[in-house]
Amino acid sequence: MADGDRRTLGELGEGGVLLVSRALEAGWPRSSLTRALRAEGWTQLRHGAWAEPGRTPDLVTRLRAMQLLEPRLVVSHRSAAALWLIETLAPATSVRPLDFILPELNHRPKGKGIRVHRLPLAPDEVTERQGLRVTGAIRTVADLLRAGPQDEALVAVDSALSRRTVGGVRRAPLTVHATLAAALDSPIRGSARARRWLELADPGAGSPAETMARLRMHDAGLHPESQAELRTPDGRRCFLDFLFRAEGLGVEIEGYAYHGTRESHRRDVDRFNRIAQCPEVRLVLRFTAEDVIHRLAWVIQQIRAALATCASWAPATGGAVRAWA
Repeated sequence: MADGDRRTLGELGEGGVLLVSRALEAGWPRSSLTRALRAEGWTQLRHGAWAEPGRTPDLVTRLRAMQLLEPRLVVSHRSAAALWLIETLAPATSVRPLDFILPELNHRPKGKGIRVHRLPLAPDEVTERQGLRVTGAIRTVADLLRAGPQDEALVAVDSALSRRTVGGVRRAPLTVHATLAAALDSPIRGSARARRWLELADPGAGSPAETMARLRMHDAGLHPESQAELRTPDGRRCFLDFLFRAEGLGVEIEGYAYHGTRESHRRDVDRFNRIAQCPEVRLVLRFTAEDVIHRLAWVIQQIRAALATCASWAPATGGAVRAWA
């Protein structure tokens, strides 16, 4: 084939990814292909697949490369969670293994940085997202619950059950508790344990840090109301992340974006002032997400101390909240 008749490398790409096999089939000589790719600024993603010039080798690009190389693979587990905007403790990124399901038991694709799960997969459990074949949201969460560990699985469950803003994108809940429970009624390994863990889920959780705080309080024998709805004396609603109602102790978990802007700071101050007017609240503890993730034992210690302090006070008259940060 003459050079003038040969398609350009950019024309041979699919979704920003070029397979070496496709270039060879189009007439590019193996002896000069790699040199041409590097000269044009292509980035090698893995053996046999390159990302087009200017394209960041992000998660979607790396998943696409692997799926083009092995079309039978279905994106699953943490990789699928990232596509569905389901939060995990350690979000899937380009440096983490890419997760796939391949039901065929007689074949396992090889390659660095991939994790292939041999699991049964029904046709209606597979859909398309961002041009990739991926497990549906319900199947994705069920797989995470079956795989564990518990904390990461429940962070994902709470995220999927609730309305969240993930990566700057606001999304609706992806499923409900009953639907997820039905999806776990299967003989797939880990389903029985997953059903037990599902009972600890809370669709009211607002962030991974809230989920972690709730789980650790549960382990410590502390069982506050989550997302407790309160009303100020003038009838306005407000919500506390956690409320020990009998003691009048509120616990707030501030997310990573806390006070990220002047407007978010203003809203936070306004919200705290509303909480201060609620007669059920006598004391509020505020912790950062970093506290919950890295200093959970200390957080529990602070909550126990505050509960003891509240119990020693005279009966509350309302409207006099104190804050410990």
